[in-house]
Amino acid sequence: MTPLDRFPLHYLAAFRAAAQTENLRAAADSLHLTHSAVSQQIRGLEAALGFEVFTRQGRRLLLNPAGRALQTAVARVFAELQAGLLAAAQADSHASLTLRVTTLPSFAQRWLLPRLPRWQALQPCITLDLHTSHQVVDLEREGYQIGVRVGRGPWPGLVTERLFKSALIAVAAPGLAHGLVGLPDAALASQPLLDDVDLWRAWFAQAGVTVAPQVVASFNDAGMLLQAAEQGMGIALCRELLAADALLSGQLVKVSARQLAMDASRDYQIVYPEALRDEPAVRAFCDWVHAEIAALQQRLTETVAADR
Repeated sequence: MTPLDRFPLHYLAAFRAAAQTENLRAAADSLHLTHSAVSQQIRGLEAALGFEVFTRQGRRLLLNPAGRALQTAVARVFAELQAGLLAAAQADSHASLTLRVTTLPSFAQRWLLPRLPRWQALQPCITLDLHTSHQVVDLEREGYQIGVRVGRGPWPGLVTERLFKSALIAVAAPGLAHGLVGLPDAALASQPLLDDVDLWRAWFAQAGVTVAPQVVASFNDAGMLLQAAEQGMGIALCRELLAADALLSGQLVKVSARQLAMDASRDYQIVYPEALRDEPAVRAFCDWVHAEIAALQQRLTETVAADR
């Protein structure tokens, strides 16, 4: 592997964009480079490292284990570097600013709020004005710089960066999960199920089980769904990233290894106006969110590996 003092660090920007988009053309568009330029930089990075970081599937690039480990480190470094640049600019101007962010209540409650102390420590001069809503807010009209949404748009005038995919897992409180882990998926049909009947029907169908699921309660917010599961009300189908902290702490337990894949229309996205693409505070927040997600995904991967 090439020593760090001679390592082509500009390759890391191409790697970061490709890891986020899983597509060379989309990565090239985000970097304002050509498709071939980004492809060459990825190949150059792998040559410098001495190993591959992606698995190629047609036009898609999928991170392999080495790539996932590198993504975690690169995301953290970019976030810290962006924070340093912003801090330097603020120190020079002696100014503070407010960053207005609108997001879904579930994302704010289950993922963002527990991590805000780290953001505050990293960016003490930026006041975060956080707004939650189930409605899609017009960022520019309402004066928000950043939004976190579910879907894929199109949202004219907004830059979109995918945060994470929408595979669903089945979780329950430890008391309910006890005795279910390791059993066939059909065993869940007799248990109290929470929320969306159609999702449960799809989950059982994927397992090859024909059943008419009966739910004991439904919710219009994933945060409430997970809280109900933590209270032992039943088994919930949820996004792993939203349940991650509870899984790592033991408040929730996976009751099946099965995941229900969702299409891209259910992916989480971070969006901001095109005019703010190069705004330092916006870039700092987006880089920090990407870094936190990469680190959390790495922790989940390591936990699964340790449990085997």
